[in-house]
Amino acid sequence: MREEASRAWREVDLNALAHNARTLQAALCSGCRLMAVVKADAYGHGAIPVARRLEAEGVKAFAVACLEEGIALRQAGVRGKILILGYTPPEMASLIYRWKLIQTVADEDHGRALAAQGVPLSVHLALDTGMHRLGIPAKDHKALQHLYELPNLNIEGVFSHLCMSDSLEAEDMAFTHTQLERFYGAVQWLRAHGLDPGEVHIQASYGIWNLPPQPCFWARAGIALYGVFSKDATTGRTLALGPALSLRARVVSVRTLLPGEGAGYGLAFRAEQMRKLAVVSIGYADGLPRCLPQQKGEVLLHAARCPMVGRMCMDQLLVDVTDVPCVKPGDVATIIGTDGGQVIRAEDVAGQCGTITNELLSRLGHRLPIVTDWKSHVG
Repeated sequence: MREEASRAWREVDLNALAHNARTLQAALCSGCRLMAVVKADAYGHGAIPVARRLEAEGVKAFAVACLEEGIALRQAGVRGKILILGYTPPEMASLIYRWKLIQTVADEDHGRALAAQGVPLSVHLALDTGMHRLGIPAKDHKALQHLYELPNLNIEGVFSHLCMSDSLEAEDMAFTHTQLERFYGAVQWLRAHGLDPGEVHIQASYGIWNLPPQPCFWARAGIALYGVFSKDATTGRTLALGPALSLRARVVSVRTLLPGEGAGYGLAFRAEQMRKLAVVSIGYADGLPRCLPQQKGEVLLHAARCPMVGRMCMDQLLVDVTDVPCVKPGDVATIIGTDGGQVIRAEDVAGQCGTITNELLSRLGHRLPIVTDWKSHVG
C-alpha cells in the first residue's frame, strides 16, 4: 500500500538501517560478526524488508524469538543463519529441520526432548549466567556434558544474555562482569574437555554500547540496530547511529469547539475558550499507549508541536491545533520522527508512558503499512 492511500503508516529508512549495521560492525572486535535481531517484526520495522536489506549489506545471521518468525523469513527468501532465541516445543522439531533453522536449547530437559524427536537439529546452548530466565546453569558441567552426548543435536554455538548491561552503576557493572566470568568459564571448561562450544556470543545492544569488544563469534544487535536507545541513559561508548523509523498518520477532520464544549469519550477534554481540534487517524489499536494524551503526548503538524487531548480512541486521537490555523484534512501528523526543525523521538514517547522503546516499537500494529524509500528497497 502506498503512503498516499494510507490513514497511518510506518516509514522505515533502510539506508539508515544499513548505516547502523555498518557502524555496529565496526565497533566489534576483529573476527566478531553482527547478528541482526529481527524478532517482533524487527522491533516494528518489518522483519522481511529489514532482513533482506541487511543480507544485501553482508549480514549473515539473524535472530528471531520463535519458530513462526524464522519460517516467515525463510519463506521470504532470507538465506542466512536464523537462530530461534526462544523456546520451541520439541514436537515441532521437524519444522526446525525443514526450514534449516537453529534452535536454542532452553535447558537440559528441553535438549533431551528435542533429541528424542529423532530429527537432526542444529542448536545453540543457552547458558544461565545469572539472569535465571532460559539456559543451562553455566556451572552445571554434568548437564553440559550430557547435552553433548545426546544424539541428533549438532551443537553449533553457546551463548548467554546480560541482564544488567544497560546500566553503568558500579553494582550493576560488577554483576555484568560476574556474568562474563561465568560465561567464559563455561566456554573454557567445554574446550578443556574436548567439547567444541562453536560460535559463542554474549553481547546484545547494551553489551556493545557499554562493554569493550568481546572475543566472540557473534554480537546480537537488536534495539541499537534500529538507531534508538531503550531509554535515555548514558552509555559507555558513543556510536553514530540514527533512528530508522518514523510514524505518521492523516488528519481526517478539523472542528471548532466553543467555550464549555467537550470532546472525545467521557468528554474528557473541555474547551475553556474556543479551540480547534484535529482528528488524527491512529489510535491504541495501532500500538500507541492509550495513556499518551494524559502524559503530554504531542504530534508534529506543519513543523509545529501540537498537544494530544482527551482520551485516545481505538482508531483516532484528538489534537489541539488552535495555534496552527492552516491544518486541514489530509495533512500528515508525525507521531515519531521529524517535521521541519522539530523532532519527536521514540525515546521521548516511551519515557512519557513509563516504558522502553523496545515495547513501544514492537507493539506497532500490522495494520500500519510499512513504507520504504524506493531507492532503499531491496528484493
